[in-house]
Amino acid sequence: MFGSRLQQRARRFAEMVVAPLAAIGMTPNMATLLGLLLNSATAAVLAIGHLRIGGAMLLFAGAFDMVDGALARVRNQKTTFGAFFDSTLDRFSEGIVLLGVILFALTQQPASSQRTWLIALTYVAGLSSLMVSYTRARAEGLGLECKSGLMARPERVLLLAVGLILGGAGWLLWIIAILAVTSTFTSVQRIVVVWRQLAHAQVTEPSVSATDADAAHAPDNDARANHAPDRPVTEQGVSSGFGPHRPGPAPR
Repeated sequence: MFGSRLQQRARRFAEMVVAPLAAIGMTPNMATLLGLLLNSATAAVLAIGHLRIGGAMLLFAGAFDMVDGALARVRNQKTTFGAFFDSTLDRFSEGIVLLGVILFALTQQPASSQRTWLIALTYVAGLSSLMVSYTRARAEGLGLECKSGLMARPERVLLLAVGLILGGAGWLLWIIAILAVTSTFTSVQRIVVVWRQLAHAQVTEPSVSATDADAAHAPDNDARANHAPDRPVTEQGVSSGFGPHRPGPAPR
């Protein structure tokens, strides 16, 4: 949902911020692990009921998620494993934060239908968030582009963090409900995008294959000349090519 220009500006700002961290020797993988620890601390704060503080911590941890990528660019340490490691730990971070919300509902709220709905919707939000990331990863594994969608990870983090800061416990159920619905919608969006790309590829491939097949089976002039049947010749004792050979008339 965030535009590419905004993302580029955020990356440039992150690169300026992480310059001191790069100078003291912090690596991108160290920053990724530190981000997981920050999200774990956020989940613990949410679980004990300090929702507004947890929201502020979540906002900081979400901003810190850009540090590892910025460090990789500043230190020129972009690696395939680093990208894999960052993406994997992001999934853990998101799940741990939502686990903190579930623990808050179980320990800090009385048994009621509202608590049941909060737990169920938090589970749906976590599952759908995972599917948003999985659909992109699976599509890219098939060689397809799949970055579109309403609610990617930055948007999900911002929605939950701002909702917790502004509304606390009073808004929590509605924020989680919005997160669950929009994340599910985004995962369906990406499924449709992949389906359309594959359908378009299947439409274009047969026409190209048919053209190639016609070109391959079309005989050229030399082939027609080599395979053309001999015409019957009856003069000067030359056989017509049909039936037994008969000598022609004697020369005069």
